[in-house]
Amino acid sequence: MKLTAEGRTITSDGKGVIDLAEGDSVMTITAQGESIEQRVVDEVLYQKAQGRNASGGKPWIKIDLQKAAARQGVNNQRIGDPAQTAAYAKAITDKDVTEVGTEKVGGVNTTHYRVSVDVTELPGGDRMREQIGPTLPMQVWLDDEGRLRRQQMDMTVKAPASASAKPDSGAAPQQLKMSTVMEFSDFGTEVDAEAPPAGQVADMTDKALQQSRQQG
Repeated sequence: MKLTAEGRTITSDGKGVIDLAEGDSVMTITAQGESIEQRVVDEVLYQKAQGRNASGGKPWIKIDLQKAAARQGVNNQRIGDPAQTAAYAKAITDKDVTEVGTEKVGGVNTTHYRVSVDVTELPGGDRMREQIGPTLPMQVWLDDEGRLRRQQMDMTVKAPASASAKPDSGAAPQQLKMSTVMEFSDFGTEVDAEAPPAGQVADMTDKALQQSRQQG
């Protein structure tokens, strides 16, 4: 994932396993030289940053994705659930699909398509429409069995003027450019995702929602 805002760019890379049916996942993410261990278990996101503790000296933080989904905005989708990102492909319909050609992804023959997703078909679609417009541009690469091998999304998220400028200042709303690429391989791998011990976890759900309200 690459995020660009106000002239700054942050790139993060992750690798792991994901259960696309249940949504559980285990990943290691590297961003700005920091390694983060991440798990999603029963729609709860857990993250552990190397050498850094959360509130109360606990090594793990958690965010309840079901509670966060109550607001269903783009801001809440940024908190790192890979299954949510992959699920965007389910909103693709036969319209607005262009075949680009054939390519190899991970040594596998694929067909590359450029598509346009109606954001109203996505979770939190009404708010997403306000922030990114009526459609989400996406590219997908499917293998001969119709399985998703690569997914790429490029979007520009517009923050409300109130979040980035004082009234009557004339400043334009802040824009965040986000590019996400996910590649899939080793289908059939078993996913063993377990929640960390409760005593090692600090619940940051309410704080994350508060930050989202301030931004939105």
